[in-house]
Amino acid sequence: MALPRQRGTLITLGVADLARAQEFYAAWGWQPHEASQEGVAFYQMNGAVLALFGKVDLAADQGRPGAELGTGAVTLAQNCADDAETDEVFAAALAAGATCLKPPEKVFWGGYSGYFADPDGHVWEIATNPFWPLADDGTLTLPDPG
Repeated sequence: MALPRQRGTLITLGVADLARAQEFYAAWGWQPHEASQEGVAFYQMNGAVLALFGKVDLAADQGRPGAELGTGAVTLAQNCADDAETDEVFAAALAAGATCLKPPEKVFWGGYSGYFADPDGHVWEIATNPFWPLADDGTLTLPDPG
């Protein structure tokens, strides 16, 4: 049986200082997984894994030793059940050391969202989308348009 191709199972963020990045995610409330090892930290998400990996090591692993890896051209997102949860998650990130890019606010498409950057400049959107309800475990499945 062939697995579906339209899936992502691991998101790896290149970080300048792995210890600092781990401190930020811990302060934000993320718990590293036991599979973490020297040089890489893993975090179990709903159906996928987030990894933190030093930029120099990541470039070498990609077959591009010496490449200068950037940030900011991709946005990670966490959808919340309601505006209050969005505010809570956003405030926790700022308290952990994130930089506010745009505080949560009502947006033109009918939702509520804000953006911050983690200490390495990786951009996160924290949002409530009333058109995309979350399952009880926080997973998101796009609704049928019908």
